[in-house]
Amino acid sequence: MTTYLAPIDKPEGLMLKLGYRYTRRQFGQVPGPLSVFCARMPTAFTSFYGKVSKLDKKLELSADTAALVRERVASTNMCLYCMDANRWAATHKKPENAAKFDALDEYRTSPLFSDAERAALDYATELTEDRHVSPDTFAGLSRHYSELEICQNVWLVASEHLYNLNNIGLNIGSDGLCETGISN
Repeated sequence: MTTYLAPIDKPEGLMLKLGYRYTRRQFGQVPGPLSVFCARMPTAFTSFYGKVSKLDKKLELSADTAALVRERVASTNMCLYCMDANRWAATHKKPENAAKFDALDEYRTSPLFSDAERAALDYATELTEDRHVSPDTFAGLSRHYSELEICQNVWLVASEHLYNLNNIGLNIGSDGLCETGISN
């Protein structure tokens, strides 16, 4: 998959140079969103990406549920980069998460998922596909999550859409961090 804008190999600015060095060390390459999108944008946009990650760590929702919601949104939107990166982040330190990611398309019937996870995934799916949520879906979410956690579910869906649309709009595909089962 060729990006619509060529990746920038030599960025300007100290922060981007540090970001390139760090990601090369971490992943063996500079991720597409960093070299295509962030390298062209003012530093504040790139730092926003970092802030989203920091905010996710402050959620009361479990990190595993947050990862499933992000992956569901990314896979519904077919953002290949996000599907790859989300899976890598969720399974890098917890390989046991791979089973749920593999079964995500069958979350409604798979015994791997709790009722609370199903409610969060139903909510994320409906909001992503239909751009609205039915009262029944919201009621299902409300049975398992506090008002704060419901707002955090909305945050996850909305912020994942931002990532997805940036990558899809620039034709940024998977960086091959892990096996997603989807080809570019």
